[in-house]
Formats: sequence, C-alpha cells, structure tokens
Amino acid sequence: MNYRVLGRTGIRVSEIGLGAEGYGNKSYMIFKALIDAAISCGVTYFDLFNPSPVVRSYMGKALAGRRDDVVIQGHICTAWETGQYLRTRDITTVRTSYQDLLERLGTDYIDVGMLHFVDGVDDFNTIFNGPVIEFVKDLRARGTIRCIGMSSHNPKVAMMAAQSGLIDVIMFSVNPAYDLRPGTEALEDLSDNKISLTTRAIGTSCPASIPNETSSTSTVQLVGLHSPS
Repeated sequence: MNYRVLGRTGIRVSEIGLGAEGYGNKSYMIFKALIDAAISCGVTYFDLFNPSPVVRSYMGKALAGRRDDVVIQGHICTAWETGQYLRTRDITTVRTSYQDLLERLGTDYIDVGMLHFVDGVDDFNTIFNGPVIEFVKDLRARGTIRCIGMSSHNPKVAMMAAQSGLIDVIMFSVNPAYDLRPGTEALEDLSDNKISLTTRAIGTSCPASIPNETSSTSTVQLVGLHSPS
C-alpha cells in the first residue's frame, strides 16, 4: 500500500480507502471481516456516509481499540429518519446526527468532517451562508473534526468549495454508472487551491478471508489523486 499526506491537512492516509455504504444488510461478522481485511491490506482511510444506526455501530465496534490507527471521514448533513437515509440541511437534525455519529463510533473526534452531497449552487450557498458551515467551523475550532471536506458530483460546485478557502478535502465521484454527465470544468484546477481531491468509485471485493456472502456486494473506495505540498 502507498501512503500520502492528504493535501494541506497534514493527515497521512492510504491511497485506497474503504467506504461503508452498502453493508447495512450484512451481519456484524461480515462487516468486521471486511474492515479487518482492509486493514490487513494497509487501508487506513475509511469513509462513513451511511447514517444507519446499525452501520455506525458496526463501524465503532469493528474499530474498537484501533481508532488512532485509522482515519475516519464522517459525513455531516446525513441523518436516519423513519428507517431510511435523509440528506438534510436542518441545523437541529445536523447537530443531533453528528452527535449520534460520535457516540456510535465510540470516539470524540472525526478526522475529516465531510459536508455531504452538495451538488447545486443554491444548496452550496445555503450551506456556506447559513448555520451549517458555522457549526462545522466550530467543530474544527474545538478539535471535534480535524479538517473540513465536501462531497459533490458537480465540478462547478467543487470549484466553488475549493475557492471558498474553507474546504480541505473534496470527495468527487467518478463512477460512470452514476455520473453520466458532461465534464465542463477542469478538476485539475483544484490543485491551484491546494485542495486534496479524493474520488468515489464502485467496485466489488471478496478477499479469501471474507465469507462468500460478500462476493456481489458493492463497496466504495476512495483514491487520493492529488497531494500538494
């Protein structure tokens, strides 16, 4: 495994990471086997967008005793209501869900606090001119998150985030099965702002140490593309 510093954050991560999006319907035994297999392969970077109480609790239990050995990218503005995922900008819900994330992970900090799924210009302006960004800035000031990230599928919005001066990490999807959109902006321009760019891709994984139950499970991988000095 290769490692690099994540942009200007100073955080050292594996070039390949693992996301926990699709494991909510698996047993804890399967979930832990996946985490163990990833760590044994040198993975240190874990993305947790899924706000499911089951997935969050599984992740906390699986990482118990080795929290300081991994980097957690936790998504802010996701919530779990009436048994399903919710993307939200309601500040009360955002606060409650973030506290739930910390408690279920059994930690008092998140390495990368990722503003979740910001694709529209209006949505970007709502976040960056309202209480959500102030909440996230306060989390960083108190050390509850180490740096601020944002996930997006829109190059224009990603560029706005980079130029804001507030965003340290941008998570950008390059999955052609999901993002069949024409490219209108040059993502390479993000490097001018010393922003670390990670990508979100879909793959399958079934290491020999993991039961066959997972052989068709889609997993999320993060690959660091840019690490400016």
